[in-house]
Amino acid sequence: MADSIDPAVAAAAAHAMSPIDLFLQADTVVKAVMIILILASAWSWAVILDKLVRLHLLQKRAGKLVTSIQAGLPVASVAESFENASPTDPFVTVYKAMVEEHTRSSDLVFSESQRDSLQERVHRVGQLASAEALDHLQSRLPALATIGAVAPFVGLFGTVWGIMNSFQGIAAANNTSLAVVAPGIAEALFATALGLVAAIPAVVFYNRIGADIGRYGKRLNAFIGVFEIELSRQLSKKGDRNGLRAA
Repeated sequence: MADSIDPAVAAAAAHAMSPIDLFLQADTVVKAVMIILILASAWSWAVILDKLVRLHLLQKRAGKLVTSIQAGLPVASVAESFENASPTDPFVTVYKAMVEEHTRSSDLVFSESQRDSLQERVHRVGQLASAEALDHLQSRLPALATIGAVAPFVGLFGTVWGIMNSFQGIAAANNTSLAVVAPGIAEALFATALGLVAAIPAVVFYNRIGADIGRYGKRLNAFIGVFEIELSRQLSKKGDRNGLRAA
């Protein structure tokens, strides 16, 4: 059994430690694990970037809208700020749903109880539209949670498989020198590293994006409340039943 390390062998082993070489020299099963983890990481980053950019734009628009309303802009005039907005913007969706419910009841003769019923219906419609819009924003987030939870174990499976193959190679070669053992073990551990690379950003940004959506939902609920106040004010005016208009 040769326990001394040949310098040439050691140099070749060091060269084989690059990520690309580790992938190319890995067993077929370990390669498959690495490819799965690389694809999972790329997909999670695509989702993360899409959500972050979209939420940034929505939060910026929501901030301007809420500030305008708080500064005295009537909710009836909000439609003008929606003209260039995406139809999937949650504020647009919620506003249109509430205005539509108001418009459908605008020809009724309102008694006090009927006004209360209309306000309750508008509130419920706004809440339903808000929930649907937030569900759309949360789409694909569960997949991030799944990647964050499963990727380390997938990488660990690749590591275990690779180490098993390494031990079999050691037994076949009858050589336990570090230069011979290291490449195979490095290939195996590289799979675990890829699992962590995929999992850590997925978990971090799952929590970050979830918190951002929660804050955006609070702004959306605040907008619904402001709309209801404006509706109540208009319903209290004699003969003013059509003050709100759709976007």
